[in-house]
Amino acid sequence: MTGLVSIILPAHDEAGYIDACLGALLASDSLPAGWAAEVIVVANGCTDDTVDRARGHSRAAQARGWALEVIDLAQGGKLGALNAGDAAARGRVRVYLDADVLVEPALLAALVAVLDTEAPRYASGCPRVAAAQSGVTRAYARFWQGLPFVTEGVPGFGIFAMTLAGRTRWGDWPDIISDDTFARLNFAPEERVRVTAGYSWPMVEGFERLVRVRRRQNAGVAEVAERFPALLRNDDIAAPEAGGLVRRFLRDPVGFATYSAVALAVKSPLFRSGERWARGR
Repeated sequence: MTGLVSIILPAHDEAGYIDACLGALLASDSLPAGWAAEVIVVANGCTDDTVDRARGHSRAAQARGWALEVIDLAQGGKLGALNAGDAAARGRVRVYLDADVLVEPALLAALVAVLDTEAPRYASGCPRVAAAQSGVTRAYARFWQGLPFVTEGVPGFGIFAMTLAGRTRWGDWPDIISDDTFARLNFAPEERVRVTAGYSWPMVEGFERLVRVRRRQNAGVAEVAERFPALLRNDDIAAPEAGGLVRRFLRDPVGFATYSAVALAVKSPLFRSGERWARGR
């Protein structure tokens, strides 16, 4: 089959990231035969030059035969941006991309290939944490990257994709913390596909920021469980086995200790924030 893939990219004050993100995207390998692409950047509540920077990639998109649209919303908010992007999108494959993600050249074509079907399907690539400056973040990321959910699952943080048949399982994006969790759990495990191509995804720097973002992630998962309990039937995250934890501790005691310390600090009131959504960078 042939078709159009729509890449929806919400962006709020992403002047420091949008050029690299779009540059990597527009350097993607050729799509499967008969496929075209449209990129929809949804700037929302920006106070910097994100919009101008995004529009500056129009010539590069045109050279590839891709369409590039930049929607400038006065109101900030990722979920509103996702809804605006979906309203403008025409593709039968939808890719949702964060502005701080750098896709590898093979990723977009691989996603299109596995989603070239009329069936409901969800897909993502292999996440690779970008090099961090903080030693704490480096240790945490080293351990986190070895978790089964990261190495074997299809988590979708930073970028996830789906067929239009899958996207029609819900209407507007609900006002929730964790859009990636909500999207993933709308698909059964057998409907989710992990491709070998990857992407670079930055992790926040420093212990305190790691704790705040980890708490937000936990709250997002709990919110989905509370508001959409039927989706939990699609969860396939298993608790780590004790033997596996011991082996990982022996291989990387510093990473294990750092990851454990962050997990324990999440429960402490010392790091609580009134913000519902904390980007942390």
